Amino acid sequence: MQTIQTINELKQIIALNNAKTIGFVPTMGYLHEGHQALLNKARKDNDIVVASIFVNPAQFGPNEDLDRYPRDIERDTQLATDAGVDVLFIPSANEMYPFESDINIIVGDLSTKLCGESRPGHFDGVLKVITKLFHLIQPTKAYFGQKDAQQLAIIETFVDAYNFPVQIVRVPTVREPDGLAKSSRNVFLSETERGEAVHLYQALQLATVTWETTDDLTAAIAKGREHIESNTSGKIDYLEALSYPDLKPVTGETKEVLFATAVFFEKARLIDNILT
Repeated sequence: MQTIQTINELKQIIALNNAKTIGFVPTMGYLHEGHQALLNKARKDNDIVVASIFVNPAQFGPNEDLDRYPRDIERDTQLATDAGVDVLFIPSANEMYPFESDINIIVGDLSTKLCGESRPGHFDGVLKVITKLFHLIQPTKAYFGQKDAQQLAIIETFVDAYNFPVQIVRVPTVREPDGLAKSSRNVFLSETERGEAVHLYQALQLATVTWETTDDLTAAIAKGREHIESNTSGKIDYLEALSYPDLKPVTGETKEVLFATAVFFEKARLIDNILT
């Protein structure tokens, strides 16, 4: 595996492999089984696998956990090697953003709900870095987990709308044996909170079953919220159901429904979802 830190090195490697299929997995590091599922899928599908580790400051707000975001480059490098990654790109913030620019990518309505409602500018920052990485790596396929469903919806829509020559591949959420979605932020949970956190997925399951059996979306959301409030010390940011991937109100024409939640614990904000 080649580990590189500069854009010039990356360009040289991509130029040498322009006749091969390239699978790309962008990450913010602190890799876990969820990332490994992305890497394994990319390895299976492509000639070359490129992964990036970059804690992107553009997607963190002023009161968010940029400085606290967990990092372990040595461990990540070993996991990437074990997963068969060919190129690991670990740029600095100065390498990715060498100068300030007044040109911005604004997501619009897709970013005004769910996580975007309480994290203004977050998804603008996601598209900023994804655009740069797609241009640099020129992947055949790029792999994203369904756990970050709003991010996935925005990237899919962006790629389709602006004709990026890349196929976006959805990879199902990887979970702990008790159902908790794998997340780098799980390390911030106390022992008690870790036990409570399983109820996020249970609440989404309850909401989904209620909707499928009653066709009453309001009752389904109420069931899910009540389950979280009764079984955790967390504060609900949202629990909603929207059509997917356009993230609009559910109608009779809706083909995919996203049940999604975000819950604040003392030192971590956890998200989870079910697509049905």
